[in-house]
Amino acid sequence: MNWDNKFASDVKAVPFSGIRKFFDLASSMKDVLSLGVGEPDYAAPDKVIHACIESLKRKETSYTSNWGLLELREEIAKLFAKRYGLTYDPKDEIMVTVGVSEAIGLVMTTFLNPGDEVLIPDPAYLAYPACVSIAHGVPVLVPTYAKDEFRLTVEELEKKVTPKTKAILIGYPNNPTGTIMDRASLEKVAAFAKAHDLIVIADEIYCDLTYEGQHTCFASLPDMQERTIVLNGFSKSYAMTGLRIGYVCAPREALEEIYKVHQYEILCASTTSQYGAIEALRNCDDDVKAMYEEYAARREMIYQGLVDMGLTVFKPKGAFYIFPDISCTGMDEEEFCDRLLTEEKVGVVPGTCFGPQGKNHIRISYAASRENIAEALKRMARFVKKYKKA
Repeated sequence: MNWDNKFASDVKAVPFSGIRKFFDLASSMKDVLSLGVGEPDYAAPDKVIHACIESLKRKETSYTSNWGLLELREEIAKLFAKRYGLTYDPKDEIMVTVGVSEAIGLVMTTFLNPGDEVLIPDPAYLAYPACVSIAHGVPVLVPTYAKDEFRLTVEELEKKVTPKTKAILIGYPNNPTGTIMDRASLEKVAAFAKAHDLIVIADEIYCDLTYEGQHTCFASLPDMQERTIVLNGFSKSYAMTGLRIGYVCAPREALEEIYKVHQYEILCASTTSQYGAIEALRNCDDDVKAMYEEYAARREMIYQGLVDMGLTVFKPKGAFYIFPDISCTGMDEEEFCDRLLTEEKVGVVPGTCFGPQGKNHIRISYAASRENIAEALKRMARFVKKYKKA
């Protein structure tokens, strides 16, 4: 059997994850300090684990509603009402998904016809353009720049919009840069979306990890709830990555069609994980606060360490990533990461895994212990000193 001419061309053209390439390489080596994968170094809170166990003891192992447990959707609705003043009907404006990853794919499948374009800030989470392409759409990368701390601007959006543009896909706080967008900046993006009649897909998975100012939910901007699809979940804030639980909040008429795709492709998210998510929303604010405070301390530590070794870097304002420029070493981002891993056994990710604007940058995750960060910084400083140009 010759499989080469059997694949969908859009799927065949999608590259494998550059993050996983370096993660797999680092995993095959001994004594590597990996600062590459964007995953909390915590387990889920004890209360969440207990709730999951108790649900299994009750033998709650059957399907839930395709929408997800109503009890969970009601808790999500309460969260949005309390935090952002937004009203979502838990019956048909909130749907539980298998992480935000499923949610992104669902949205793209639901809205994109072949050739439809989606504007995506560059750099951004590498799954964004891949999911657009897999749904037979066209990802259009909108450059952002280090001099602006990689904030998205309307000026760059205007250069990329065409009659084929259907949506903007944004994620702030940003992976990989740690950039946030304040309310005033997001209002400009909102005005652009209204002017061009675009859907806004807002991935807000890092919303609880905003260190300066407050997170602005895109749907809370004036007149934007009606055209915004909010994606969020429990992986980052609650360290529940392996439990694979996320959700979509959207206007009823939009979510009904997204639900249709979810119904046929997935059926429902894990019942056990949904009970854990209910407990997370009800009783785990203290756990979220404790993790936030630790990430904030690590942010200061890693930022100062990179500055001290002479790298150009801005202090991230959200998520748990930092994005230094390594061009002073005379190496590009791929060579830097390869050699740092080989020579000093520190695993980081090339910036170009997240788009062309990541050239000469690397992404470092500080979702690691202070002890490991300190040792990684020591090894990196030695490496940078060795190769840094005068």
